[in-house]
Amino acid sequence: MSIAPVAYLPSTTRPRLAAVPNPQPQAPAQPAAPAQRERRVPEGAEVRGFALYVGIDEAKALAAGIDLPGIVERIRGLLAEIAPAAETHASVAIAPRGVGGRDIDVVRAALRDPALQRRAEPAPEQTAKRRTGIIVDISRKRVIIDGETAGLTFKEFELLQFLVLREGRTVDRQEIIAGLWSEAAGDDVPNERTIDVHIRRLRSKLGEYEDIVRTVRGVGYRFDRHADVAIRYANGPSPDVF
Repeated sequence: MSIAPVAYLPSTTRPRLAAVPNPQPQAPAQPAAPAQRERRVPEGAEVRGFALYVGIDEAKALAAGIDLPGIVERIRGLLAEIAPAAETHASVAIAPRGVGGRDIDVVRAALRDPALQRRAEPAPEQTAKRRTGIIVDISRKRVIIDGETAGLTFKEFELLQFLVLREGRTVDRQEIIAGLWSEAAGDDVPNERTIDVHIRRLRSKLGEYEDIVRTVRGVGYRFDRHADVAIRYANGPSPDVF
């Protein structure tokens, strides 16, 4: 049996393998930042969160095999996964039994959704109140401002009446105390600073007509009648009070 000879190539003629560089470890790919959706934010303001209104009553939740607190906890759990830094607050919308309408609409109305509030606001020209003047009705112990009765207390009306009956004359605080608290004694007698508080409260209820009660610095207060101020006395014209 013959054996075929084996030819050996000299080392200088053997083919060489090309050197392959060691692969460098690559950093894990960073998740792409979420695309920013265009929002309309007033200049100088910033977005700090959002409100999610969920419309579902207790019966529908129980029919789905869960209750409302369970839904809240699951939503909170999901939010804790996707945004651990987020804070949450849940409010339950309470509505009269049997009220109609969609659940989501009832919820938004009950929780006073600002979007609904803005939609419900009438145009500025509709909200402008018609000025009809102010009436100090001494005969009925009331003040009517632009057609509506002002919510003055008995003492506030007495204070205004005291100044009205001395129209045009500056009345000092001690005279007011003597005139309106003459029967009071001890701690029931106010001091001058208390009179200032009563005047401030009275003015706040007079609204746009607060300047009918004038402050005379260092002296006291004075009632000034304007063209849009009317006085109704119990018996005929203004009595002479000095």
